[in-house]
Amino acid sequence: MNEENRREDEILEEEPVEGMEETGETESDSLKEQEQTEAEAEGTEEGGAGEESKEPVKKGFFGKKKDKKDPRDVQIEELTDRVRRTMAEFDNFRKRTEKEKSAMFEIGAKDIVERILPVIDNFERGLSSVPEDVKGSSFAEGMEMIYKQLLKNLEEAGVKPIEAEGQPFDPNFHNAVMHVEDENLGENVVAKELQKGYLYRDSVVRHSMVQVAN
Repeated sequence: MNEENRREDEILEEEPVEGMEETGETESDSLKEQEQTEAEAEGTEEGGAGEESKEPVKKGFFGKKKDKKDPRDVQIEELTDRVRRTMAEFDNFRKRTEKEKSAMFEIGAKDIVERILPVIDNFERGLSSVPEDVKGSSFAEGMEMIYKQLLKNLEEAGVKPIEAEGQPFDPNFHNAVMHVEDENLGENVVAKELQKGYLYRDSVVRHSMVQVAN
């Protein structure tokens, strides 16, 4: 009996349990696979983060993307600004030239009118000295018509006489050469016009020579 029991024990020690061996191999393999999967996952995450960090986005002061201007756009802006400045300078030059031209024309016209005024004065003196018996003659009437035509043409050109007699004295239009006391007139009033003054487009060509009362 003892020998039989001993043989049974030896047989049990020599034959391994199949279920235990298969279970041990499966657990070790699954642990290795799990560790490998976790390692690959960590490597993938680190690689992805590295790739994203390779291309940094350039941002401006306020966090917005800063775009670099195209040199052609910069050149176009400079040329546009230069053209605008040139046009403004030309417009100012044109206005200044027109103003100077107008002023030169005014000066030239006033000079011509000033030269014609003595002729008008002589016409007036000659017509006022015509005798009464000659006033109705064709010669006297012809001279008067020429005088009136000359005044009309000057008036159409912008020349007109300055009102003086009976008007308040104004040094801008009148030149006082005499003074007289007259109770019938107010203070500082033109009593008599000695020589006519004329305006050219509201500009004085010649002041009226007057006598001032009181």
